[in-house]
Amino acid sequence: MLKKFAAELVGTMVLVLFGCGAAVLGGFDHVGQLGIALAFGFAIIAMAYGIGPVSGCHVNPAVSLGVFVAGRMSARDMLIYWIAQFIGAVIGAAILGLIAKTGFASLGQNGFDAGSPGGYGLHAALIFEVVATAIFIIAILGVTGTKGHGAFAGVAIGITLAVIHIVGIQVTGVSVNPARSFGPALLVGGQALSQVWVFFVAPAVGAVIGALFFRLKLLEPEA
Repeated sequence: MLKKFAAELVGTMVLVLFGCGAAVLGGFDHVGQLGIALAFGFAIIAMAYGIGPVSGCHVNPAVSLGVFVAGRMSARDMLIYWIAQFIGAVIGAAILGLIAKTGFASLGQNGFDAGSPGGYGLHAALIFEVVATAIFIIAILGVTGTKGHGAFAGVAIGITLAVIHIVGIQVTGVSVNPARSFGPALLVGGQALSQVWVFFVAPAVGAVIGALFFRLKLLEPEA
């Protein structure tokens, strides 16, 4: 389990550093929304092949919750994964803050209303994060199942995350991952920290919804 803990910590750190780093160090003026979306997607693909054989590369408490609800991991393992993921996210955000010219003032945090890149409100944030997380979990559980796509699973998951970002960056900056939201919010504080509850609740609800399709065998392939 120590190896899995280390893998999830490192993987989540990389996701936050590269994904949020693209937004903070590259920004809309240089890499643009597409570039930021691809940074998150490519980071997941890289880690899927780097740490996937060790931990499955969840790097996301919502993913671990979904895997648990689907009956594919124990509650104990899920809690250990959560701890590693949150620690990794804080480390990734801290490294980014030490690099960025703005320091810890802006770390690619998620938000709604004034915290939303496109000025979207709470209702839009909740709907998007629930639906996008459910879709993400469905894609992950589908490609990693017993009749999944094996060597191509990491690519499929990374592409799904990139598409979610292409669609949703203007809404919330895209979370679908409580750890990814927590790391930057903890260090930025203020509005980002006061709004982070949305990015715990909505991804959790979405993860349960997506996982139930597999728990109830509605999307499980025929034996």
